[in-house]
Amino acid sequence: MCIRIRSGRNSSMFKSTAVKKFNGYTLIEILVVTTIIGLLVAVVSASYTQLMKRSRDAKRKADLEQVRAALEMYRSNDVSGQYHAYSGDCSNYTDLTTPTKYIEKMPSDPKSTYSYGCSITTSDYTIGAFLESTTGADCGIGNCTGSAACNYCLGPYGQK
Repeated sequence: MCIRIRSGRNSSMFKSTAVKKFNGYTLIEILVVTTIIGLLVAVVSASYTQLMKRSRDAKRKADLEQVRAALEMYRSNDVSGQYHAYSGDCSNYTDLTTPTKYIEKMPSDPKSTYSYGCSITTSDYTIGAFLESTTGADCGIGNCTGSAACNYCLGPYGQK
């Protein structure tokens, strides 16, 4: 049962309220969402960049270990028990790939602007790479890039 009370002409206690339709977002809402998305993108891209650097550095270390193992096999098979002297870019060192394959192919740096450095004498060697995610001292074998020195080096007994 509904009771209406009139207190004057054309007035009623039950006023109709119109339901407002939702037509879009306010400017503040859009700015808040855009800011949150921008912050998330910045954090993710920074993390991704660091992840890629560490991934390339891990590949460099594994490549140098393969070259080191191949050099040790070469020396153990050599009649005089020595290494073949060489200095320069490791990718040009062919004694490990021909005539006997101690390594299938000399590895190259995962980033084309860098290279692996080799300094090999008949009794010792140092092979090096430039690691992007660490700041180490110069190994003393020259440049692994156009301007930066190798900061990770291996020798016959491991890391130098």
